[in-house]
Amino acid sequence: MKEDYYDILKIDKSATANEIKKAYRKKAIKFHPDKNPDDKTAEDKFKKAAEAYEVLSNPEKKARYDQFGHQAFQGGGGGFNGGGMNMDDIFSQFGDIFGGGFSGFGGGFGGQQRRVKGSNLRIRITLTLEEIANGVEKKLKVKRKVQAEGTTYKTCSSCNGSGQVMRITNTILGRMQTSSPCPTCGGAGEMIDKKSSDADAQGLILKEETVSVKIPAGVVDGMQLKVSGKGNDAPGNGVPGDLLVAIQEEEHSTLKRDGDNLHYDLYVSLPDAVLGTSQEIDTVTGKVRIKIESGVQSGKILRLRGKGIPSINGYGKGDLLVHINVWTPKTLNKEQKEFFESVRNDEHFEPKPESSDKSFFEKVKDMFS
Repeated sequence: MKEDYYDILKIDKSATANEIKKAYRKKAIKFHPDKNPDDKTAEDKFKKAAEAYEVLSNPEKKARYDQFGHQAFQGGGGGFNGGGMNMDDIFSQFGDIFGGGFSGFGGGFGGQQRRVKGSNLRIRITLTLEEIANGVEKKLKVKRKVQAEGTTYKTCSSCNGSGQVMRITNTILGRMQTSSPCPTCGGAGEMIDKKSSDADAQGLILKEETVSVKIPAGVVDGMQLKVSGKGNDAPGNGVPGDLLVAIQEEEHSTLKRDGDNLHYDLYVSLPDAVLGTSQEIDTVTGKVRIKIESGVQSGKILRLRGKGIPSINGYGKGDLLVHINVWTPKTLNKEQKEFFESVRNDEHFEPKPESSDKSFFEKVKDMFS
């Protein structure tokens, strides 16, 4: 089981953005590879801290994590995809948080050139309620920029391959040295040497690829999954961007979703309500037959436990709530009218609600409690 992000940074869920940043900086400095050379344990802790910070420093991701935990980012989503991330990815996003002090801070990792990351791509996919309930693997066709064949690069002459340019400014406090991305190569440390005629100015070409995305059961509308490295390539020796997959839920014809629970409106005829019957209804795993007891009242709710949507946080499944609606005929023939006239004053047809028969408002209250 993955370690809790709050436990990794040693903070509470109520921590402010500034407290989260301070906690991450403290951990990152403690376990920085420059300070702990050839220490695999320290490197793993450094990566975990970066992954935790990447989620908790983003208000949208933090809200999803607080609600769904690590399950919110399954299927390739969230963080840096666990231990599979690399140091370049960390420094490309958080290098400026340290403010100097190590060779890797601001200028790259271990004194090496910092690799530029390619841009992210975004795509929206629509899922049926059945796909959401059971989980699904989707094959997506994505047009992304990749390095064109025959493209070669050479070291940038302006920054000598570091990707950074240094500036010294005289201030009242003395000479201050600052660094910024090289304007010539954009921080890549490399420039185009040769490229094919169909490549763009960065040596990239647009190509369609098929990307496989595993969608975990229980995702919600608006949730975003991340497939690492399937965005646009970066020029030279850069790191590819990510593919961000936004989830859109398709409306079901008969089932209505409410969190992990599902609702179904079942209409029964007056004779069936009086005599009892059985009917087939839709569920996300196929049709099931349920029994309607004789004398059922309109508004009664039948609960089918475990027939709802799986919790994305791994806490079981929701229920299917079947709402009984007794259908009153609007037109009757002469014989039918005579029958109902004959039983109008019959004691069996007089309303006699029992204490167990809840009012409409009580039922609504129960649904939302």
